[in-house]
Amino acid sequence: MGDVDELADRYVDEWAALSPSGATFVGISGFDDKWDDLSPEGFAAQADLTRRTIAELDVIDPADESEHVAKEAMLERLGLSLAQYDAGYEVSDINVISSGLHGMRMTFDLMPLNGEEAAANIAARLAAFPAALTQYQRSLREAADRGLVAARAQLLAIAGQCDAWTDPARDDFFHRLADRVGANGALDTELRRGAAAATQATADFGRFLRAELGPRGRDKEAAGLERYTLASQYFLGAQVDLLETYAWGFVELHRIEQEMRTVAAEIAGSGASVDDAVARLDADPARTVPGKEAFRDWMQQLADRAVNELNGTHFDIPAAMQRLECCLAPTSDGSIYYTAPSEDFTRPGRMWWAVPEGNEEFSTWRETSTVYHEGVPGHHLQIGTTQLRSDRLNRWQRLLCWCSGHGEGWALYAERLMDELGYLADPGDRLGMLDAQSLRATRVIVDIGMHLELEIPRDNPFGFRPGERWTPELGWEFLRAHCRMSDEVLRFEWRRYLGWPGQAPSYKVGERIWLQARDEAKARKGADFDLKEFHQSALNLGALGLDPLRQVLSRI
Repeated sequence: MGDVDELADRYVDEWAALSPSGATFVGISGFDDKWDDLSPEGFAAQADLTRRTIAELDVIDPADESEHVAKEAMLERLGLSLAQYDAGYEVSDINVISSGLHGMRMTFDLMPLNGEEAAANIAARLAAFPAALTQYQRSLREAADRGLVAARAQLLAIAGQCDAWTDPARDDFFHRLADRVGANGALDTELRRGAAAATQATADFGRFLRAELGPRGRDKEAAGLERYTLASQYFLGAQVDLLETYAWGFVELHRIEQEMRTVAAEIAGSGASVDDAVARLDADPARTVPGKEAFRDWMQQLADRAVNELNGTHFDIPAAMQRLECCLAPTSDGSIYYTAPSEDFTRPGRMWWAVPEGNEEFSTWRETSTVYHEGVPGHHLQIGTTQLRSDRLNRWQRLLCWCSGHGEGWALYAERLMDELGYLADPGDRLGMLDAQSLRATRVIVDIGMHLELEIPRDNPFGFRPGERWTPELGWEFLRAHCRMSDEVLRFEWRRYLGWPGQAPSYKVGERIWLQARDEAKARKGADFDLKEFHQSALNLGALGLDPLRQVLSRI
């Protein structure tokens, strides 16, 4: 093991002690009864670890190409993380999908439920939940004193989530968690007491957001150029021309919608609109599954089939990765996400769906490509491969390195790849994939446009509000015109973009860069290019910022 790898492994050990919830997320044992210190001092301690690690990395001469890649990856990721902290965004940023509160709630989803030790860990975390949230409130309050505070609309939306999580008639998250653990005697009493305390603390946090932080929140939700530029680079691991990317978004969305019209004619006849095709698909009982449990089972069957059929043909999938669990999340905000397996794979990779309240019927054609995105060949293949490559990657690379542009870009690329491989030959499934692609292209336009308050091109191909400047209201209007999702789900998406600048475009821009890297490899290797080999070589690198990824791929 070289010096870079030794430093990386030491970083993981120190990081896990500072971030017990993070340790649970990546499957490092020994921390499941503790929380991170979410006070200003706790955030500072994590930043200090990052700063010291960067300083040590700077003076290390890598022993080989593998260490050279690891050093590049660490300097890029840790450097941007530190820049976010120094700018005050890491502490002050809070939105409807990512915050200290959301991280704490989601940690429970990954904890074992069975056995006395598991029950004791959950009870300990429930009991400590109020103190951790009090620390977090202090951090948010002190950041606001420095002029760093989220938009008021975002804070009020999170307060609404607190209402849902604590309402006995809605998610009632903590009490239902205690029910699922099912302990006996004194431990059960402790769980119930902790669930009540965590419920009260979450409700109180919602009141804090409404009564104290909300009035101090920004009126304007736009991030502005300086903040957005840093956020974009952090989420992509690449510096892109934001104005060129914004203009490309219009071109790409127009291309996708032309393809959608062609597929719509296959489904509903010549001259049919996309909405005509959607109506035809939604009316087809063979494409409808009643009940969320049945739909989860459908997703599981499709995920398993993809693993079985792709293994040994287009990819080589090790036995440890052939298990993927599809799960219903215990909340109802509409998000779909993947969580990685534990370090030893005793906890499998999982695909989660937080089904919106009231949803009782589900369309398979809309979600076929989603299963490929979250499962194989998407996140599960990518992240699982990384975690298994202890022969090539250090522990930091395997467990902690993540770049949204790399990861979400790959997953969106995986959807397109499955179309190329013939898995979306059914016109309905293909329309579903294209509709998902149109959402991601729309995100590029709306996210950059709203946060930079850009002018809408006078010659845009949709004739949409030419010459006006983007506002959140125009962002919603554009999303509603180009995305076929329920208003409830789409509003969650829209609110997420407004509170998490730069993240939403990372999917489509990341896919764009993955496709460019593949084209460059094809041009470089000519007749020797092999798609399966390209994929394996890229996945063997683990996660990287997209600029470092292109540099490494150009050398292999």
